[in-house]
Amino acid sequence: MKRPARILMAAGGTGGHIYPAIAVAHAVRRQVPDSAVAFAGTQDRIEWDAVPRAGYPIYPITAAAISRSSAAANLKVPLKLLKGVRQSLRLVRDFDADVVFGAGGFVAGPVGLAAWMSRRPLVIQEQNAFAGVTNRLLGRVAEQIHIAFPEAAGAFPEDQVVLSGNPVRAELVGVDRAEARKRLGLPETGPVVLSFGGSGGSQALNEALLEGLDHFLAQTDAHLYWQTGSRYHERVVAQAPSHPRVHIHEYLHDMPAAYAAADIALCRSGASTCAELLVTGTPALLVPSPNVAEDHQTHNARSLVTVGAAELLPEAELREQWVARVRQLLTQAETLSTMRKAAAETRITDAADRIAGSILRLAERRAAA
Repeated sequence: MKRPARILMAAGGTGGHIYPAIAVAHAVRRQVPDSAVAFAGTQDRIEWDAVPRAGYPIYPITAAAISRSSAAANLKVPLKLLKGVRQSLRLVRDFDADVVFGAGGFVAGPVGLAAWMSRRPLVIQEQNAFAGVTNRLLGRVAEQIHIAFPEAAGAFPEDQVVLSGNPVRAELVGVDRAEARKRLGLPETGPVVLSFGGSGGSQALNEALLEGLDHFLAQTDAHLYWQTGSRYHERVVAQAPSHPRVHIHEYLHDMPAAYAAADIALCRSGASTCAELLVTGTPALLVPSPNVAEDHQTHNARSLVTVGAAELLPEAELREQWVARVRQLLTQAETLSTMRKAAAETRITDAADRIAGSILRLAERRAAA
């Protein structure tokens, strides 16, 4: 009797790594319900809470990020990596993984190396248009490399690359616009601008919106649906003028409705955000964060600009330009229609199922060997 597939997943550090991995885990379980899925992660990062909440066990692995500001801190990185590899070798053996899946973050490094050293198939996913350090290294030994942006392909061996997209929540697709606006308390007609800076918010976006809000209200008839993030919420509420067309929220609990209700989004260009914009067909004015590794948000934004699904607004020009750029887009119905069409032609709505299917086929191949 053939045993169920056993899949070990490694991802973490940020939501941009762990949530796509969880989406793939769910897809594995949908396709083969009796599959055994477990995660490796670090105890002081987001995955340690997110993974158990999603219903999967997680095992601790030592991992360390390379510091760009402290040479002294980097002296400990090799020792931590060695310890992490030893822990990972033990975990791969004890869990008896058929396939190891790495979705980025520093914890994926030692676990991916352990998979290679243990001769277990390694599958990795790169969420960004510019591949991260960990994935660039693991790409040399991975059997399959799933990418979300075509621009990432050049970092990896050509014959192992699969364009699969970034996993997004299924509930984002097919939300009715009128119903979405009703759920959010927005008018059924008239323009709506959605602004958010990721789950934690963006100081630069919040400050620019505060500074330009009076001009926005005077020069457009649009509603602003604005997510501040928890760190900035009290300050924004205290400083923003009370106005019926301004809707300020600490966190957006109904993102499917927020995307469906919006005519355009003014937002960052993290990998998950870009995938969600494409899947929902939301035209966007993207403001890449300059404070991320290897400026990957700019690469993500340029990819959407290249296909015609978004426009780019550098953070250095945000304060002076956002009102004018938003107003211009709102008056260009044909441009917005073209953006929505470009998104529809580019989006991949079944990324998690594609990646899960590849993982399960490798597991089946190993079991048959």
